[in-house]
Amino acid sequence: MSDQASRLRSLLEERAEEDAQEKKIGELYFGMAEETRVIAITSGKGGVGKTNLAVNLAVALQLSGQKIMLIDADIGMANVNLLMGSVTNRSLMELLDDDVQLEDVVETGAASVKYISGVAGVEAALNLNRSEQRKLHKKLGRCSEIADIIIIDTGAGLNRNVIEFILAAEEVLLVTTPEPTALADAYAVIKAYSTYAADQQNIKLVVNRIRDEEESYDVIDKINQTTKKFLDLTVDYLGYIYEDKAVAEAVRTQIPFVIANPESPAARCVFELANSLLSGEKMNSVSRGWRAFLDRLFGY
Repeated sequence: MSDQASRLRSLLEERAEEDAQEKKIGELYFGMAEETRVIAITSGKGGVGKTNLAVNLAVALQLSGQKIMLIDADIGMANVNLLMGSVTNRSLMELLDDDVQLEDVVETGAASVKYISGVAGVEAALNLNRSEQRKLHKKLGRCSEIADIIIIDTGAGLNRNVIEFILAAEEVLLVTTPEPTALADAYAVIKAYSTYAADQQNIKLVVNRIRDEEESYDVIDKINQTTKKFLDLTVDYLGYIYEDKAVAEAVRTQIPFVIANPESPAARCVFELANSLLSGEKMNSVSRGWRAFLDRLFGY
């Protein structure tokens, strides 16, 4: 495990050095990516770990050699910058100002991940007119020049903005937990998505806060029994993330848990999810090991 931590430190140092070489003061380096993947991460309800997954998956993919852009599109509840532990000077909605360009709102977070912060508490942002939408469309278009993969952290639930983001994305990761209310809300998202995206369904389920791997299979079985019966479709399963006290500690310290504690069960799950997204292969099983056995035995 110490080898993994040493490798992580080396990768972080390499990323910092690359970022310093690419970026001049006041300017943003734009590479030219031939193809940019767009992954929207969404959930049926708040509190299931959607943004935490978005941030940590972005870092894990960046450390794997990809150039990542993370866009916080959770209008009204934006907190990507808090989990990144970095200072945000500008936000997504400032792109509506004629004098503000893309490079003015792009920040650099953990592991040199580029990100655009959302805007917390501004409900007017939910109702952009067509002219404002065109302006955002034009300026955000340049993100494909920066990144190999663009990750969009959408809002939770089924408001218009969330639906538009997940319909526009090529890939959608739906985050849920095993709780019945979370499953019901996840089903609602799948139903809405299937209604409006009948010809391009590419949604994958991630089950967060599981106690063991078998529990995640129970969740996907429950989801697919319902979707098969009422929607005549099945949802692909991407993988799972363990319930892990390292996640809460990382939130408190504002350091992504894949960096703060890369050997933790949750972090190893996220690294496996990143590998699965890049390789197209099934997520490898993650063992919780002896420490997890002791945690369960003594009630931690």
